[in-house]
Amino acid sequence: MERIHAWYKSKLVMTGLLFVLKLMLLRMFFFGEIYWSGLPGELLAVLGLLCLVELLTPDRAKAVVYWSLNAIFSFLLFSTALYYAHFGTVPTYAVLSGLNQVPQVRASVSALLRPEQFLFFADFVLAAGWQVIRALRRRRKGSVYTFMLKEQTSRKWAWNTVVTVLLLISAASSLYYVRQGKLIDNELVRAEKVGFLNYQVVAAISSREEDQMIAEGNIEETKANIEKLQSSYPYRTETDAVDGMRSPDYFGIAEGMNLIVIQMESFQNFPINLKLNNGAEVTPVLNKLAGEGIYFPHIYQQIGQGNTSDAEFMFNTSIYPTAAVAMSTGYGDRELPSLPRLLQQQGYTANTFHVNNVTFWDRNKLYPALNFNQYYDKPAFNNDHFNDYGASDEEMYRVGVEKMKDLHARNKRFYAQFVTTSSHSPFVVPESFQQIELPAELEGTNLGNYMNAIHYTDYAIGELIGQLKEADLWDNTMLVFYGDHFGLQPKETSAQEIEAQLGVPYDDTISRFNIPFIIHVPGKPLGIVSERAGGQVDMLPTVANILGLSLKREQFTAFGQDLLNIDRNLFGVRYYLPTGSFFNDEIMFIPGQGFEDGQAISIKTLEPVADFAQYRQDYEYVTSLMKLSDEYVKLLPKRR
Repeated sequence: MERIHAWYKSKLVMTGLLFVLKLMLLRMFFFGEIYWSGLPGELLAVLGLLCLVELLTPDRAKAVVYWSLNAIFSFLLFSTALYYAHFGTVPTYAVLSGLNQVPQVRASVSALLRPEQFLFFADFVLAAGWQVIRALRRRRKGSVYTFMLKEQTSRKWAWNTVVTVLLLISAASSLYYVRQGKLIDNELVRAEKVGFLNYQVVAAISSREEDQMIAEGNIEETKANIEKLQSSYPYRTETDAVDGMRSPDYFGIAEGMNLIVIQMESFQNFPINLKLNNGAEVTPVLNKLAGEGIYFPHIYQQIGQGNTSDAEFMFNTSIYPTAAVAMSTGYGDRELPSLPRLLQQQGYTANTFHVNNVTFWDRNKLYPALNFNQYYDKPAFNNDHFNDYGASDEEMYRVGVEKMKDLHARNKRFYAQFVTTSSHSPFVVPESFQQIELPAELEGTNLGNYMNAIHYTDYAIGELIGQLKEADLWDNTMLVFYGDHFGLQPKETSAQEIEAQLGVPYDDTISRFNIPFIIHVPGKPLGIVSERAGGQVDMLPTVANILGLSLKREQFTAFGQDLLNIDRNLFGVRYYLPTGSFFNDEIMFIPGQGFEDGQAISIKTLEPVADFAQYRQDYEYVTSLMKLSDEYVKLLPKRR
């Protein structure tokens, strides 16, 4: 065969080399090393993609197409690396569609940027420099270089034949990797074994197969399957008054009361009952409420892509996020069974308050789906310029109390949900709002800023309580507090720094995902500290029990448990952890390719647990339950 002209092969080969180098860089961000065993999957996927582009692109457009493709690919990998730095999971094409939310959290994203992430664009800088040098040389020589391509038809045909053969080989080989990838639940292991591009193909195929299965499904059959699976759950305490058995513990102790729920931004559990080296109490208000009410110190986040909005979704529905898309975006068009609907049947008015624009994370879809009577967003508040979101927690509570007073004056019971923002990363509290004196060693550090922001959140809650008492709302209002998700990133604040500065044991996964859950019922000096482990799907069943709402009587499908009436708990986590991960009262489990090569850590000692074979049933139950949860939410009817 005659020599193939360099013009043809240079575009394909050079772009291919650049793509492979960038994928190797991405693997370094994911795994800390390249993992050569998985590199063939990357190479074959890149080869197949570029061969297809080569065959479909006209000769004169190749330069523009290849550089445009390189630019898109570079931005995709850059976004993926940044995404992984925050979420610790490999995003799919569907997840990356949420990049339109980035401008709203630019301060948080900026904190994750590292110089090495910009290496994905290094070739563009070098190419631009080379073009400048060439232009200067031409000017000095006073000549202009022109190129005329005169490619013989036979040479072009030979080149296309070679490219077609390579395309077929790479496609067949990639198909093998895709099939292998479908057998791996752990997303990070899957990306490692099959490569980033094949990982996207697996996600697309799995999504299509699941959607097809759902389209042929029946929600009543799914609910029956859920009930059947949950009836096999070995740790449930059977206490349901509907069936003539004894009433559950604490059932109805707040029946008829108003309900205020405060979802606290980036609020981890370790600051509760914490004193700094100078004796300053970080959360004095919450400490007092926890001491008087019910405090669950072993609760863990379960959010998906939607972060804060997913936490709202879970609290109000007891349904797992699918992790494929923010629930507000993907399911905001549904009629979601929810706490607002349950309480509205009892004569409550349900309102929600958030100082940002309601379109952020598509809350303008989520709140109608949950059936809140009204939402109050940015225009409802005076902007005191606390942070990028605008108004402070104090301003949010001021407006909220006015609305609650109006409902109270009309003898209407209310459910008010508040979503705080003042402790959002990067945790910079304006000087005029600061309420705590930090030890010198914490001043100016990310950990110190976090303590400052957490303390302000606590302080603002104290101000709310004062307003409730003044408005004669305190004595008949149940309060619920919980964290939406972690605040401290391991790359910004290490476990070692937290332990050294604060004197608390800390694990980068267990402690980071550990959030507080506090319930306060006025006039009921409960003083309960529950050792039961739980997640955000468990909050609605627990709150409903205390309010005297029987989910069984209401035929409400919940995927969580009433934490006050269960012998032992078990719940799944995914997205920040790979699919198949779970917590129970003893351990956190993270699978490898499957159960056998997974790892377990004690949630009490934070030490590895070598023998976890006894938890296989937990693993199988959780994976089955979460699949049914996905099936259930996808079958819910759309709103009219």
